[in-house]
Amino acid sequence: MKKKLGLTSKIFIGILLGAVLGLILKGVPDGTIKNTILLDGVLKVMGSGFINSIKMLVVPLVFISLVCGSSSMGDVKKLGRIGIRTFCFYLATTAIAISLALGVGKLINPGVGLDMSNLITQAPTIGESKPLVEVILSIIPTNPIQSLASGEMLQIIMFSLLLGVSMSVVGKKADPLRKLFESANEVCMKMVSIIMLVAPYGVFALIANTFATTGFDAIFSLLKYMFAVSLALVLQVVIVYSGMVKIFTGLKLKPFFKKFAGVAAVTFSTASSNAALPLTIESMEELGVDNSVASFTLPLGATINMDGTAIMQGVACIFIAQLYGIDLGINSFLTIILTATLASVGTAGVPGVGMITLSMVLTSVGLPLEGIGLIMGVDRLLDMARTTVNVMGDCACTLVVSNKEGELDKSMYYREFTQNSEIGA
Repeated sequence: MKKKLGLTSKIFIGILLGAVLGLILKGVPDGTIKNTILLDGVLKVMGSGFINSIKMLVVPLVFISLVCGSSSMGDVKKLGRIGIRTFCFYLATTAIAISLALGVGKLINPGVGLDMSNLITQAPTIGESKPLVEVILSIIPTNPIQSLASGEMLQIIMFSLLLGVSMSVVGKKADPLRKLFESANEVCMKMVSIIMLVAPYGVFALIANTFATTGFDAIFSLLKYMFAVSLALVLQVVIVYSGMVKIFTGLKLKPFFKKFAGVAAVTFSTASSNAALPLTIESMEELGVDNSVASFTLPLGATINMDGTAIMQGVACIFIAQLYGIDLGINSFLTIILTATLASVGTAGVPGVGMITLSMVLTSVGLPLEGIGLIMGVDRLLDMARTTVNVMGDCACTLVVSNKEGELDKSMYYREFTQNSEIGA
């Protein structure tokens, strides 16, 4: 009995076939079959149809998942200082991650050299004219229903978080509403799964169209994009996580990284924070973290701490803006940082949601969503690495918070190394 191909394998096949078809069409003279029937006909329907299906899910998915994520944080109230410290740590590291990604993106300029401005189907709207104060005030919706209808992402995020937190504070009386949103969230996740079934065909069409227009130039730009994301992920680990553990705990890093290696093997192979959660909790307890801290910070982190995903979104915004010749100003950068940071709360860990939340970030600054099709295939390669970074951020936070609360047994942290007499830097 033959083993069925997984979604990732199908997307890779779609990329390869799309690239081959695109390069073939690149060498074919313009004509009715090439331009009208294929590029502006079959391929456009398949590619644009896939992009439109992603757009269709953005608002309901963001609204429902953020309400569910924030309403489940009742433990924050019960745990007091631990909850506040954990929540602030996660938001801070996500904001640092997206800022770092934007910096790396501007340094490497992955989209420079590839002009796709002629492929934009709708003129982008970059809101740079409003003063910063107005941008901040515009986050608060005067009519949340209108915000949902018009897709005002920052306003939707604000309303979703306020509704979810209020449900959490109300407690049991909000259980009927909470169950309604949890059911709706399950339905949304299933819709995502259904849409992702056609992803290989959509990616095939988008890649074919891109290569038919740009040729081999697209390959070089994609390699630069992958390098930029990988570099930002490494910097997040080496500078941000290592620095925070060292500064806030004074612990040597070698025991932490050696113990995390087992967790990384699971996160890298499964690309799922939730799949690694039991092993993550066990590993942190073996490093001396009390269960009362680990059992709270790690599940919460798997829900709201998405630093690796934020890095991908930051580099992708720079990449796509450069592809289409769009200049991003300071207001756009601040909007991207704020949107990606807040959107990390309640982001579901299922295949395809990363691309949908990316489309939300792109929408918030008016960047064209067509660029998603170009990076979607290679993003599968990066997904494993960014999931590992997501979970490492959870573990670093857990160490810092447990140390601050006096719930870290440092003798257990160093136990394995004192037994082997090899404590590193």
